Amino acid sequence: MEILEYFASIWKPLAEIIALWYLFYLVLLFIKGTRAFQVLKGLAIIFVSMSILAFFITQKMELHILNWIIERLFGIVVIALIILFQPELRQGLAKIGQRGMFSLPVLEQYIIQEIVDVAYLLSKKRTGAIMAIERDASLRIYIESGIGVDGQVTNELINTIFTPNSTLHDGGLVIRADRILAAGCLFPLTDNPHISKRLGTRHRAAIGLTEETDAVVVVVSEETGAMSIAVDGKLMQGLDKDGLEKMLINLCSIKQGRAKKNIIKLLGRKAAK
Repeated sequence: MEILEYFASIWKPLAEIIALWYLFYLVLLFIKGTRAFQVLKGLAIIFVSMSILAFFITQKMELHILNWIIERLFGIVVIALIILFQPELRQGLAKIGQRGMFSLPVLEQYIIQEIVDVAYLLSKKRTGAIMAIERDASLRIYIESGIGVDGQVTNELINTIFTPNSTLHDGGLVIRADRILAAGCLFPLTDNPHISKRLGTRHRAAIGLTEETDAVVVVVSEETGAMSIAVDGKLMQGLDKDGLEKMLINLCSIKQGRAKKNIIKLLGRKAAK
């Protein structure tokens, strides 16, 4: 009986802890892969500082006016967050509506092979191309800036889309699973001042998109034919066909996790050189 009474007394706190943990988990999953995740860490520091100031210093010292101002600021912060994270909110809501929050988009081996083959073909012809592969974070806002395609990922279709002087040649292509969703899309250019001045618009757009989302972007240089891949705001240049395939398998196939971390570390070392 004592054991039953003990569990009866603690089930409510346990339920509250589980509910709060699940809520925090959903929030983190909601913003995963977006710039909001980095901003949130800074906001957490500010929030903790304001809480300490409001509930310990101002109340203990009876600084009523300062305490009143800080309490009102918390309400303004909520509105500011909605405005600040408007793109991320759209992405998160689109992700919930499109495929649920717990699915993990991956590429089958034959899709990766199609992307690698066409990148190599375009590289040989020195035809510029930029292909964004969607992962957890939705690319809907960038898809809306282009022209809908909704076609199977094939070497021939991608090669046709990036035909020089065509309407879609200069824009980006978005891939989700085994479908090409849109082409001619506009991607945000990076504002990173440390990026080499020699990089062209395609490479800057690839880095910019991976700063905003968790997408993986394959780039083929029009000037040199070099193949590159961007992820997490970093760019790996000068890849050969085998290197590109291995990176895409590690980053976009079901074999992620530890291999993904190793790739990101490698990108960091390359970017630092």
